[in-house]
Amino acid sequence: MADRSGGPATTGGSAPVADRPEGVRNVVLVGPLGSGKTTLIEHLLLVTGALSRAGTIEAGTTVSDHDEAEVRQQRSVGVALAPLVVDGIKVNLLDTPGYADYVGEVRAGLRAADCALFVLSAAEPVDGAARAAWQECEAVGMPRAIVITKLDHPRADYAGTLAALRDAFGETVVSLYLPLGAVGGATGAPGLGGLLSQQVLDYADWPETHTRTERSARSDEADAIATARGELIEAVIEGSEDESLMDRYLEGEEIDVKVLIADLETAVASARLFPVIPACTHSGVGVEELIEILTQAFPAPVEHPMPSVFTTAGARIDGLTCDPDGPLLAEVVKTTSDPYVGRVSLVRVFSGTLRADSVVHVSGHSSQFRGRAGTDTAPDTASDRGQDMGHADHDEDEKVGALASPLGKALRPVAYCVAGDLCSVAKLTRAETGDSISDKDRPLLMEPWSMPEPLFPVAVEAHAKADEDKLSLGLTRLAAEDPTLRIEHNPDTRQLVLWTMGEAHADVLVERLRLRYGVTVDRVDVRVALRETFGRPSAGRGRHVKQSGGHGQFAVCEIEVEPLPTGGGFEFVDKVVGGSVPRQFIPSVEKGVIAQMEHGVVTGNQVVDIKVTLVDGKAHSVDSSDMAFQTAGGLALREAAAGGDVVVLEPVDTVAVLIDDDFVGAVMGDLSSRRARVLGTEAAVGGRTVVRAEVPDLELLRYAVDLRSLSHGTGSFSRQYARFEPLPGHLVAKLTPV
Repeated sequence: MADRSGGPATTGGSAPVADRPEGVRNVVLVGPLGSGKTTLIEHLLLVTGALSRAGTIEAGTTVSDHDEAEVRQQRSVGVALAPLVVDGIKVNLLDTPGYADYVGEVRAGLRAADCALFVLSAAEPVDGAARAAWQECEAVGMPRAIVITKLDHPRADYAGTLAALRDAFGETVVSLYLPLGAVGGATGAPGLGGLLSQQVLDYADWPETHTRTERSARSDEADAIATARGELIEAVIEGSEDESLMDRYLEGEEIDVKVLIADLETAVASARLFPVIPACTHSGVGVEELIEILTQAFPAPVEHPMPSVFTTAGARIDGLTCDPDGPLLAEVVKTTSDPYVGRVSLVRVFSGTLRADSVVHVSGHSSQFRGRAGTDTAPDTASDRGQDMGHADHDEDEKVGALASPLGKALRPVAYCVAGDLCSVAKLTRAETGDSISDKDRPLLMEPWSMPEPLFPVAVEAHAKADEDKLSLGLTRLAAEDPTLRIEHNPDTRQLVLWTMGEAHADVLVERLRLRYGVTVDRVDVRVALRETFGRPSAGRGRHVKQSGGHGQFAVCEIEVEPLPTGGGFEFVDKVVGGSVPRQFIPSVEKGVIAQMEHGVVTGNQVVDIKVTLVDGKAHSVDSSDMAFQTAGGLALREAAAGGDVVVLEPVDTVAVLIDDDFVGAVMGDLSSRRARVLGTEAAVGGRTVVRAEVPDLELLRYAVDLRSLSHGTGSFSRQYARFEPLPGHLVAKLTPV
């Protein structure tokens, strides 16, 4: 392919440093769990000399999976950077998780990258998880190539996988090489047939020498290559939108390979063509070809659109480009805490040059863009009752600490980082994931990328008294690292609730609290904040009389309680005549009623929408007091509840479920089993449907997990508070009375 180096990369110590953005390629690896992304990165690092020995996932020695949770679970849980250098090109490889709980990390990797490798195993189907990963790339218009891995697996079927990819993602998915020999399902040396060069790349000696040889295709190989080559050429010409070239091809003219390569690069950079490369890390097949794609076919940062930029006051800024000499503008795409280094920020520089020991401005204005970026489901906004929706807005100047080029957990010092490159920054104490970094004299702000809404609640309690003091600090640091974590201090249930992406995400958060911050927490059942109200008028008498020597306690009050319409709140009316309750104690009765309303009268949940009328009472000239009448007011409300047909209310949310058409029936049936009222459906793009329903909150506690299982990982939903409704009697009976 064509040489597009655009300037050499130099080495500062053992760390690669790019001098110009044309010499950088930022590539994110995306794909479902188990597709081989992490292993592929290991072998790319090995072949290019960045590693002397490839690690394995089983041994916990890979560069990308160095977090304690990744080593234990043997799968990626966060985005990780692994740079390599080939022919003067610095390639920043970003490994991302394949499990649905960590889609926030995938989006962070997509934001930091300019192109993607979509990785899929030849032994696995193109299932819901693969489609969801593809849709993440599609949503941001990311240029991408496809790697079909594990060609040596006993169940590997390259042709079948390619056909499934084309069926799922369209005819723009086209093979660039044809697997031959052992990796192609036949006998003989493993190799690839180059569809553009029409040469065979023989990998027979790769395990010993890490080299391939090139030879002419045999007659049987040539026929297979010629057939596949025609499909490739047509796709390349169509993707490049070169009409004159299409006319020449249809007329039978032989198109020069250099022209086809140039058109291929154009089509890939514009996300109109998705070339497929077969790969097998054991035999080495496809590794060299992948390196050529990374360095020569993928776009440089200068070819990728700049995200929207604003002043901190909200005015749009136009004209910024990926220029090392321009104004500084960078973004924190990941934040981690190291027990020895402290907070470490992975930063993508979009403009200017970031230098060590310089003073920069850090801006975080998530509220400014809330609702503009939206969510990944339907037009609704997630319910935010009691939730801390994102990080607090902040602006401050900070001194940049040491810069480093990370290779997994190893931080290799560098002096600067130019526009288009990535680096790690130490000791940005206030910077959080998604924050913008700019010149202190010209503060700028980047519109943050869209993050999924965490909708799986997990209630936690400190395991011991000693953990309580450290819990708040630990959670604050976790929230700064992870934008998909929301922390709720629910005032109604008095629970600390972590809103997460799912069980796996919650497990990792709890483990990080323990290992990183020394905080042990216990998971407890999440309680939904119910309400109580009166179903019909009632009356109650509260009598609080005690005598134990000295001043006693004496207060008697009689009240009438009436239900108010929904949303009516609370009314207190004084109808006492004749001074049976002294004027100074009437507010005391009201205070006692309000206090009892907060604690509930049947199930311990707050009482709402009632009118209380004080009609009579008794007092003692010596023993009556403010506290005595407060107590009597509470007792009167409890007695009124005994004959007042108390109704327990539950919150109901309006839910919008975005689902593949194939799962609409299953989703609607499941919603019905959750006491939902289905409001209707509407078509969405890409063969999907939005199902709208009203669902009680009690039925949504595990819905994020259950929907994922029901839809094979393709479904998502949003929720918004609608109202309170009476809880069915058979469920009220299961509640613990106060």
